[in-house]
Amino acid sequence: MCLAIPAKIISLQGEKAQVDFGQNVLRDINVSLVEANIGEYVLVHAGYAIEVIEEKDALETLNLWKEVLASAGE
Repeated sequence: MCLAIPAKIISLQGEKAQVDFGQNVLRDINVSLVEANIGEYVLVHAGYAIEVIEEKDALETLNLWKEVLASAGE
């Protein structure tokens, strides 16, 4: 099973981007597979942005992840 997590692009430099997975969880990823801009959301898998997605969909998915992680801690 593969997982891709939404993240917001904070900065771009060539094929590299810094993204925020929420709550200031920042990581550097490769964006060579997509055409994305600062402020857009991408799905990230194995350190690569694999798709640009709508903000609404990204925020909904991030909220679902928060619920899953919160229930796992119970």
